[in-house]
Amino acid sequence: MLRVPKYYRVKNEILELIADLAPGSAVDTERELAERFETSRTTVRQAIAELVVDGRLERTQGRGTFVAQPKLMQVRQLTSFSGDLQAQGQRPGSVMLRIDEQPADEEVSSHLEVALGTPIHRLERLRTAAHEPIAHEIANLPGPLPDLANQLALRGSLYRTLDEVFGIQLASVEDIVETALADPVEASLLGVDTGLPILLVHRTARDADGRVVEWTRSVFRGDRFRFVARHGVEVPVPAGS
Repeated sequence: MLRVPKYYRVKNEILELIADLAPGSAVDTERELAERFETSRTTVRQAIAELVVDGRLERTQGRGTFVAQPKLMQVRQLTSFSGDLQAQGQRPGSVMLRIDEQPADEEVSSHLEVALGTPIHRLERLRTAAHEPIAHEIANLPGPLPDLANQLALRGSLYRTLDEVFGIQLASVEDIVETALADPVEASLLGVDTGLPILLVHRTARDADGRVVEWTRSVFRGDRFRFVARHGVEVPVPAGS
């Protein structure tokens, strides 16, 4: 018989306890939960920590533990961060941390398929939903893009700016998604604890001619985001058709 750790049983009991609570509702303290479930505070603390990582609870220093908002969904198609959130009725936002032009280093030149030292545009942004930090991204773009900062500020969406101002349209993207742990810098930017699981996404986008027009490194909060990939399925044609 499989032995279930005690904290795991407490975790499921807490899930039942919060099942009907609205997001933002306060959860009992560790001491109160330990008394309710007749266990130690250490066990309760471990259960809560895992629920925070799962995105079911959130902790606020000095205030307590609360039921978390449902995870946002990023659909892996030819869509933008802004478009995905708007489709879910969310208010996307962006804080420009840095935008400049610099020579491509070895890593960037390899991903953008340009010569080492080629001038590229580098955009570093903090992406938000309803003013809550959700993702930190660094986009690298090749080619002359005059007045990019002002044009992007007017439109908000990078893909819309590339299309409307520079005539650059995306034809295909490749996303590589992996898990990682938030380092102190990322944790500070996203307002989470160092070591929180994050989703690390590297996106390479190409135009219709196959030219790389974007390489972006994005870090998404693992407690607030989930990714959904949707693809068409090619149906085999029966022999003899």
